[in-house]
Amino acid sequence: MSAADGRPGARPGALRVTIALWLALQAMVIPLYSVISPGLWVVGAGAMPAVLLTVGYLLRRRRVPAVAVSGVELAVWVAVITLVAFPSQSLLGVIPTGGAFDAARLLVQSASNEILLGAAPLPASAGLNFLVVASLGLLTIALDHVVLTARMPLLAGIALVAVWLVPAIAVPSGVDVIAFAVLAASLLFLIRADTRTREAPATGGRAAGVTPVAVAIGAVAIVAALVAAPALPPPPATAGAGGLIASIDPSLDLGDDLRQRSDVPVLSTYSDSPTPPYLRVATLSVFDGAVWMPDRLRSVPLEEAPLAPVAVDEGVRLTEYRTFVSIDQLSSAYLPVSFPAVGVNGLEGLWRSVPYSRTVQTGESNAQGQQYEVITHVPRPTLEQIRAAETEITESRIDLQSLPEGTPPVVGELAAQVTAGATTDYDRLIALQDWFRGPEFRYSLTAPVADGFDGSSAEAVAQFLEQREGYCVHFAGAFALMARSLDMPTRIAVGFLPGGFTGESIDGMRVAEASTAQLHAWPEVYFSGIGWVQFEPTKSLGTQTRFVPAASAPTDDGGTDVGAPTPTPTATSSATAAPNAADRDTDTQAGAITGPAFDPRPAATVLGIVLIVLLAPAAAGALRRGLLLRRAGRGNVGAGWRYVQDAAIDLGVDVTSAETPRAFGARLVASADAPRDETRRLVAAVEHVSYSPAPAPAVGDVRGDAAAIREGMRAAVSGRARVASALRPRSLVVRPGSAFAEHVVSTPASAR
Repeated sequence: MSAADGRPGARPGALRVTIALWLALQAMVIPLYSVISPGLWVVGAGAMPAVLLTVGYLLRRRRVPAVAVSGVELAVWVAVITLVAFPSQSLLGVIPTGGAFDAARLLVQSASNEILLGAAPLPASAGLNFLVVASLGLLTIALDHVVLTARMPLLAGIALVAVWLVPAIAVPSGVDVIAFAVLAASLLFLIRADTRTREAPATGGRAAGVTPVAVAIGAVAIVAALVAAPALPPPPATAGAGGLIASIDPSLDLGDDLRQRSDVPVLSTYSDSPTPPYLRVATLSVFDGAVWMPDRLRSVPLEEAPLAPVAVDEGVRLTEYRTFVSIDQLSSAYLPVSFPAVGVNGLEGLWRSVPYSRTVQTGESNAQGQQYEVITHVPRPTLEQIRAAETEITESRIDLQSLPEGTPPVVGELAAQVTAGATTDYDRLIALQDWFRGPEFRYSLTAPVADGFDGSSAEAVAQFLEQREGYCVHFAGAFALMARSLDMPTRIAVGFLPGGFTGESIDGMRVAEASTAQLHAWPEVYFSGIGWVQFEPTKSLGTQTRFVPAASAPTDDGGTDVGAPTPTPTATSSATAAPNAADRDTDTQAGAITGPAFDPRPAATVLGIVLIVLLAPAAAGALRRGLLLRRAGRGNVGAGWRYVQDAAIDLGVDVTSAETPRAFGARLVASADAPRDETRRLVAAVEHVSYSPAPAPAVGDVRGDAAAIREGMRAAVSGRARVASALRPRSLVVRPGSAFAEHVVSTPASAR
């Protein structure tokens, strides 16, 4: 800052600080790569802050007032966003119209749906590109003001760390020590760049002790992260008011969840079904050779568009069952429901159903605490009927049958070998199920980790088939790929096993409780005229799929038989089939319109945390001043003197160890506009208690004199300097007489 005019653009080193801030923003973005796949947002994340920071730097060089700098940056942000995202809905390409604001709202809604209902890494859609770049632009404007105008890089660093942590919280994973080291280095560079702009010319451009201390702090932080952080186990669940709250990741990344040390009860059920049903939260139909992708298809409001009836061939028995679910400790946007659901009653909040999978999800509510009833219409073909049915599906826009290129040959070879003696599709699938549940395989949570195939890729499946040890992800993945090698439409469902009976009963129905240990994945195969049929290949878990001959079929085993609609030749006539082309196109083109409204609560929570962190130094400084004044009010001269020294440090006045109290007081009166009489009385009191062997006389109003001196010095500086001294009190970390206190740049009162 110039001592001549106090405008921010005149201080040297501003370009270095601007570059350091841009680097810190880029370091902050690194964790997003684990949440969102690379796309246009990567270019925007670098270009948008660069444009805004360059505008701010050039305006400060021309000594434009700080408020005007931020205003121009905001106008540039609006113009750039409009030019890139909404050029056809603007005036002159850069002035947004009402249509641009509507389009922006839809993009934010779409991005909100993807964040709340998707699984990482999310594809870089138009909504996510817009949300990331626009949000980063606003953050850049705010931090540009904090660092370049208010000159508070430490508080900006706290904000950067808080935002850096958001992806890690949203997608729990191992500590990314490289990303942390890059962030730490960038923050140290930012703080150092700002510090060098404060150094007095007499110091030769170097503040004694600043660089060594900064390097030492950074080295300790980075070493601690590299050495200690990897040893810290990830939290098994999220702490809630009533205990531990589990969450659901709708993917096949279940290994860490199943291996966690804490087993959290999540839900209880009771049903009139003869066997407790599985509860699904999502389906995964697309396999690219590396991972199974959660289905991201059209959803409709549950209240406005009830789930469609189940369609089966004429003669296939269809039975209605009712399952009652109580969510105890599960924070999730996905609702566990039995299959195939035709109705869900008793939910609180706004929920949406996915016709393709008959799953239920929300962008505005939460599964936690919900108590609801699920009505299912379960197809119950006889053994003769399912043996006669073909595993085929028509008009599906999702590839449910082919294997990705590069799938190891052992998958198809073993499938052909195991099913060699079967003559129908159903018998082939039963042969696969029996083989996996037979003596050759063993259920293990540790073997995949120890042998390096803890995943769902085709290579992991091949190694599992060789090792023959694994957990549900491996059994389900191997079954699905082997079924596809036989040209059968297959997908994987993720959810919960029924759990164990508690010994309680309600209305004659036994209560079962499921915990995080019951997280599960299982394959499903589509049969024409029947729908999706689940199988259970996982050794020692769940219930095997078996259909009995018509002569042995029970006539009364609970539930109520219902009339079934007759399916049309298209697969989508049954609600258990894949979506048709129209549904898929609607989802792709208008997902933002059908999605739930943007939920501001997560953003508001993050903003609240950031504000609390930013205001913490101000609160701590106010508390310390109050304590010092209270002690001074009891006649403690040392407390009153430290109160004055702290005020001087906060306002940028040197507090050197080389000066006597009398010399320091005289300098405060001469250059900092401290009141003469109050300063003289307080200095006399300090000298007496410090140097005189005689008992101290009455010292007068120490509290009043100290408070008056601080107010006098504050009145002599600009309003911006007063606010800065209150928000970032350097006296919290700077001791009077230290190297840092002695090399603060003093600015004459006339210039401030």
